[in-house]
Amino acid sequence: MTIQRGVSLYSYQQSQFFKELTLEDQIREVGQNLGGADGIELVDEMSLRYPDPGDAFRRQWFAWMDTYGTKPVAMDVGMDVLQFRDHVMTIEECADRLRHDLRLAKSLGFTNVRVLSVVPIDVLLSALPLAEQLDIKLGKEIHQPMPLEGREVGEIMDIVERTGTKHLGIVPDLGIFQFRPSEVLLAWFQRRGAQESACEASVHLALQLREGKAPFDHLDMARHTAGNLRAEFNRFLTTGICQADFTEAFEGVKRYTDERVQNPQDVDYRAVAEALMLSQTSADTLRQLAPHVIHVHGKFNNMSPVPLQPGEYQEISIDYPSAIRALKEGGFHGYINSEYEGQRYFQDRGREDLMDEVEQVRRHQKMLRRLLAA
Repeated sequence: MTIQRGVSLYSYQQSQFFKELTLEDQIREVGQNLGGADGIELVDEMSLRYPDPGDAFRRQWFAWMDTYGTKPVAMDVGMDVLQFRDHVMTIEECADRLRHDLRLAKSLGFTNVRVLSVVPIDVLLSALPLAEQLDIKLGKEIHQPMPLEGREVGEIMDIVERTGTKHLGIVPDLGIFQFRPSEVLLAWFQRRGAQESACEASVHLALQLREGKAPFDHLDMARHTAGNLRAEFNRFLTTGICQADFTEAFEGVKRYTDERVQNPQDVDYRAVAEALMLSQTSADTLRQLAPHVIHVHGKFNNMSPVPLQPGEYQEISIDYPSAIRALKEGGFHGYINSEYEGQRYFQDRGREDLMDEVEQVRRHQKMLRRLLAA
């Protein structure tokens, strides 16, 4: 088995919302129009009648797999711990939900189940015996801005080494190899009033942080999410207060902005702060961890033409060549599934200006074919 290609149907969220693509349409697109891609990854509550889609749906599901030559690769599960009015879900309640989701995945032919990066390790440990019994691999997503070198991966590796289990690993989201803010995100900031100089400063700061040449140290994001970091930075802008370990970086961003942007406003500071949201992870670490990778999220925000190469495309903000090379050299066997999320940066515009998700995924798959063949 070599590295294979698939698609997370999360990529088509906008088309599903507008009722432009049904679930069958999405599966057909993967099987018929992506040049050999055949893997299907989905988010259970997005694509299925959760918690039980019913036997009639299961029969239809497998019929679609046969008709379009596709394979169930990974089911992504959430963990809404606030779904009850009277309490926050306990660890064991979360584990019970995960055990249900493992059984659901098995009934639909999935061999991998992905949990979110913030799911506590105790939840995975509690559900792991059932995953082993069902022969399903549990993979914890490692998502920007978390690095592969952080505690989240370390906890997984400790369990694997201690137990020898073959049913627990990681799901790297290739957004962890993003090295500058995406051009579509910066355009979104500009439509909100950010100055062009602030967007340029954000890119420059990101590149300096990557090279270790920034005027302050990179922020350790091993246990944080981008959403939490943005909220904390907004609090800093409003009150001047933040978590102690954020102070140096937040003050550094403010100084950096003040030096490069004329009369900066809060939106300018927020645009520049996007340079902090990057994992700064190492491709060499991915190469070493490749045997423990369950599958890969091929995150991308925008596919743009490669200069002087008509018909070829690239993601200019993510170091795909290094990530793909690391997976190949590390001996990864499994699926890279396209996961398009750039549509969110166009949803402030009219529907006629919204990005074409189908075309974006087609371009991404073309890039994957090129890089995997290199």
